Amino acid sequence: MVKFHSEKISGHVTRIYGLAGEQMYLVEGTQKAALIDTGSGAGSLRRFVETLTDKPLVVLLTHGHVDHAMGAPEFDTVYMSYEDKYIYEQHCDMEVRKGYLSQAPAFAMVEEEDYIPVKSADSFLDLKDGDVFALGGISIEIFACPGHTRGSVCMLLREERALLTGDACNTFVFLFDDYSTGVATYEKNLRDLKARTEGKYERIYLSHGPGMEYPPVLLDEVIEVCGDIRNGRVDDMPFEFMGRKACVAKAAKTGGGRLDGKFGNIVYNKGRIEE
Repeated sequence: MVKFHSEKISGHVTRIYGLAGEQMYLVEGTQKAALIDTGSGAGSLRRFVETLTDKPLVVLLTHGHVDHAMGAPEFDTVYMSYEDKYIYEQHCDMEVRKGYLSQAPAFAMVEEEDYIPVKSADSFLDLKDGDVFALGGISIEIFACPGHTRGSVCMLLREERALLTGDACNTFVFLFDDYSTGVATYEKNLRDLKARTEGKYERIYLSHGPGMEYPPVLLDEVIEVCGDIRNGRVDDMPFEFMGRKACVAKAAKTGGGRLDGKFGNIVYNKGRIEE
């Protein structure tokens, strides 16, 4: 049986850990609650969330990937950028779902009945740049940030002064898929995100990693890596993920983290730098 566990990280926010280490966030106001991302769709996340809150719930997806959106069909009201509908539909395929989960040490404990049945993305509501979700005492503002996927968004927890970036900007940004943007476009979108959120947050929450908050400088460092890629100041470490090959811009330690001590890094396609 698949189990989830969680930790309260502030008065309003609970971090939830999924089977493969993916992290979801329950944001609870005085009137409503929002669940940001739903993990890989193994085990009933809905039942677990119901032990944490009894408030009316809305689900907000940072993007349509298997490890963020496959638990969404359990919930009644789900928002996701329609730009990622085709990615979501592709990742509903059971081979894709099992291929991703097979990398997790706990995969052996997953039974067939643990998989949440799929639902068409047509049942979701479109999540758009500028949307604001008021929960009572805390609100979530949506910022589009295409790059990792065309529909990737970041979410500003205004009163928490926290920016939740999903996979749109993290310590190991995947930017090598066919549906990702090129590096130059991604850099432009990151700079736009920085300008629009400057001074509005003091910490960054990610969807993967050790379960910690990161300083705002993470955004600056990923922007810097984009420039380094475009100017050839890279280490270009070979990388392969589920049969796909790419380059890691900055040399990294085994187990994660850059050798030079900085946070931001990008895995990219050398053929799509100036797109």
